[in-house]
Amino acid sequence: MENLIRESLQNSDSEIDKLVQAEAERQQFGLELIPSENFSSQAVREAMASPMNDKYAEGYPQKRYYGGCEIVDSVEELAIKRAKKLFGCEHVNVQPYSGSPANAAVYLGLLEPNDTIMGLSLSHGGHLTHGHKVSFSGKFFKPAQYTLNKKTGRFDYDEIRKLAKEHKPKIIVSGATAYPREIDFKQFHEIAEEVNAYSMADIAHIAGLIIGGVHQRPFPMTDVVTTTTHKTLRGPRGGMIMCKEEDRLKEKYHAEDKWNLAQRIDRAIFPGLQGGPHEHQIAAKAVAFGEALQPEFKKYAAQVVKNAKVMSEVLLDKDFNLVTGGTDNHLMLIDLTNKNLTGAEAETALDKAGITVNKNAVPYDPRSPFDPSGIRLGTPAITTRGLKESECKHVAELISNVIDNFKDEEKLKEIRGEVKELCEKFLLYNL
Repeated sequence: MENLIRESLQNSDSEIDKLVQAEAERQQFGLELIPSENFSSQAVREAMASPMNDKYAEGYPQKRYYGGCEIVDSVEELAIKRAKKLFGCEHVNVQPYSGSPANAAVYLGLLEPNDTIMGLSLSHGGHLTHGHKVSFSGKFFKPAQYTLNKKTGRFDYDEIRKLAKEHKPKIIVSGATAYPREIDFKQFHEIAEEVNAYSMADIAHIAGLIIGGVHQRPFPMTDVVTTTTHKTLRGPRGGMIMCKEEDRLKEKYHAEDKWNLAQRIDRAIFPGLQGGPHEHQIAAKAVAFGEALQPEFKKYAAQVVKNAKVMSEVLLDKDFNLVTGGTDNHLMLIDLTNKNLTGAEAETALDKAGITVNKNAVPYDPRSPFDPSGIRLGTPAITTRGLKESECKHVAELISNVIDNFKDEEKLKEIRGEVKELCEKFLLYNL
């Protein structure tokens, strides 16, 4: 047993070790442009692989159901303290395993079955957990989905207000997975106030941009905010919930309960949805929050947006149809209809050239989600690698070259060589 505990992965399981190395090489010599992906630091990965992995700690700091939790209590308290400082929020729960469980916990804490959730339609850039019919959020609750303006591709706040007054939702979710513009959280909260709904912001994609000062903040107005801790935040794969302490709608919806808003959220996570928190993950979250508190992180967030804007400008010059005509944040959504190929074809061709994007539906897309009209790409990961405006112009030109020659295997192979040459200037790992 002692040998097993101390054995390296290479010696213990060479098959998995080879696959891990292969993935590291894929990342090392390819351009990662999926906007929900990023590269965490060595320090974050060390925390994830630490002895914290082996400790059970059901409950919350100073209120555990297991012994031996003094150290993990300190870790979790530090993660909470740093998150509060980053986001300017009153209460934080760092235990959600990921973004979807975080959203589920908010619904469990604030709603009853068949209450109405209002969120952005999946086909217009929303998330499955914002009320889509195949998700628990659309099966156990009534969805009222809003869409984007057909002409502008942007939120139509007057239409959202009209829909809210019609459906009287109990919670209104703002946030998106494929929306290239800033979100006006203040307007969403004002609409929620008008119909006695909770305002909830899912900032999974833009959390890093918010704390970096290049996107509007959801606090102090928004009731509840959920996020993942990877993406633009550059932490481990995980989730988090932030909220106000007090429940402004308590008398209307929860007068019989003694719990305030923060307590309802905490009880929804444990014991409502989860058992023992992943303390190695929470340690890694604390590390990432500490990194995000450094001045360099603001420079990073600003560079993410600069890089995205430069790429969008080049692509527009190359006759690409960008939804909303550009971007304010980290991502671009591109309708390829005028390029005479589908999103799936573009994803495959770009992958052959060493450029990773994802096929994606565009608003009012006539095609199937399995083979939609568009692709989604973003700059968080390549910015972490160190690419700046000049390199991002080159990346956009490479993308255009791939799309123009998507059936030419030799050309794609040639472009892959250019991609590798660029990546070798910004190495990620010591393989």
